[in-house]
Amino acid sequence: MHEIFLKRAIDLARKGKYLTKPNPMVGCVIVKDNEVIAEGHHMKYGSNHAEINALKDLYKNNNISEAELRQLTLYCTLEPCCHHGKTGPCTDAIIKSGIKKVVIGIKDPNPKVSGSGIKQLEDNGIEVLSGFFEEELIELNKHFFFKNTYNRPYIAVKIASSADGMSHRKDNTFTWITSEQSRDDVQIVRAGFDAILTGGNTLRNDNPRMNARVDFEANQPQKILLTSQEINKESNFFKSGDVIINRSSDLNKVITELSNTEINSILVEAGPNLVNAFLDNDLVDEIIIYKSNIILGDEGVSWFENKTIESLGFDLKSSFKINDDSKETYLKRIFSGELLNKSEEKLPDKEHLRRALTENPTAAPSKAKLVQRVSLTYNLRKRLKTGI
Repeated sequence: MHEIFLKRAIDLARKGKYLTKPNPMVGCVIVKDNEVIAEGHHMKYGSNHAEINALKDLYKNNNISEAELRQLTLYCTLEPCCHHGKTGPCTDAIIKSGIKKVVIGIKDPNPKVSGSGIKQLEDNGIEVLSGFFEEELIELNKHFFFKNTYNRPYIAVKIASSADGMSHRKDNTFTWITSEQSRDDVQIVRAGFDAILTGGNTLRNDNPRMNARVDFEANQPQKILLTSQEINKESNFFKSGDVIINRSSDLNKVITELSNTEINSILVEAGPNLVNAFLDNDLVDEIIIYKSNIILGDEGVSWFENKTIESLGFDLKSSFKINDDSKETYLKRIFSGELLNKSEEKLPDKEHLRRALTENPTAAPSKAKLVQRVSLTYNLRKRLKTGI
């Protein structure tokens, strides 16, 4: 029965899509005699968490005695928080309610919680069960889990490409490469990221707005501009939302600085030079390509100097048509799961897993980065399973 009620909580969590970031999407239901009697979800960043909304729903719609409260079960997709942020600790509210059983989908990877919420509930006489739909819940809040495990934002690159892999014309003549429908889809992709990053050349050549122009409510992504030159602040990019301007040429330093903010995910929309700089520094986790049937030939500038995406260490995750265009999404091979799952079945400890991946030279662009990423990936799995 636990799975049924947690599935409902997951459905509720999805209602917060585009609105809770950089917080995770969370849903909660309260059950009496195998029937949902109250529910809630985290509706918007800075507002009540899911558990608080479910408890408010309980108190509003039900006249329940203290004895009956002790018979209820609270189901929540993510471990309740136990620290003060924009709102108070959810664990305090649950303890105060008198509910004596809590079922959690997955432990919170945030170091401020990470098992402490469960311990606080158990220390106050509440029975806690956890570990349901973990893979689905990690995917639901992928950027949140990534940031709290790898200590940097999840970084995706979005490009528009001609059929022969070109970015734009050599003479910089502005031309729409992809269709209007593809450009509409880009707006939805933007709405799913905490920040959009671009470079000065893109601003000067294209004068883009780079906001999420969607027909639903969404938190607008933070704009980030990397440039060493002066820029026209009357351009479209500055007309909506705040802009972080960073003049450093050291991408690792830039990302380290951004890692100390609340930004969990970054969408890079820039030209070949900056995109390839991110790739060269092993700072790309996903590549999204909108590809048209236009051929630019010798008039075009290549995105990846005629290299294939696969040769860069990425595997195709999905591909579908948008009118005459195609949208292809690639994930970094080390995150695709297949190699890690196979290695983990046969070689469960970290040193063996490290060796298995080191022996596969396509898994990562450099041995040093590989060892770091294997260790982090192992730690992610360990933390999700043990709550460390």
